[in-house]
Amino acid sequence: MTYRTFNEHCSAADFRFAIIVARFNPEITDGLLNGAKEALINAGAGEGSMSIYYAPGSFELPFMAQQVAATGSFDAIICLGAVLKGETPHFDYVAAAAQQGILEVSLKYNLPVMFGVITALTMEQAIVRSSDGSTNRGAEAALACLEVLATIKEMKQR
Repeated sequence: MTYRTFNEHCSAADFRFAIIVARFNPEITDGLLNGAKEALINAGAGEGSMSIYYAPGSFELPFMAQQVAATGSFDAIICLGAVLKGETPHFDYVAAAAQQGILEVSLKYNLPVMFGVITALTMEQAIVRSSDGSTNRGAEAALACLEVLATIKEMKQR
């Protein structure tokens, strides 16, 4: 599935972003972070408008997002992580907890909190989704974030 609705006129210039990255699976999450930062910079974000924070893993992303949201210092939060399928149901629990927790933080703080967590069956799938280029899910999360912010800004101006 491709992301086809992004408005290329969405600017990051007037916003502050927190990016929270899971340390687990750094060979994947480093690529997600690079993709998100590049997408924001290409949309006009300055280096000073992005603050990077780390969580031990994807399970801890919601708690970290809640702590960041509580500061009131950011217009949006982008959560990045990778959960890979193993031989036990652990994958399902971690992925579901991360997804639900990130959603709850977004709704509690009325703030865009983006789900940039790869859930992959294999390391190869995760590598494709975190590599440079159009398949980078970190970049996709950043672009979705910009679209949400632009829509909110437009609604407030009406």
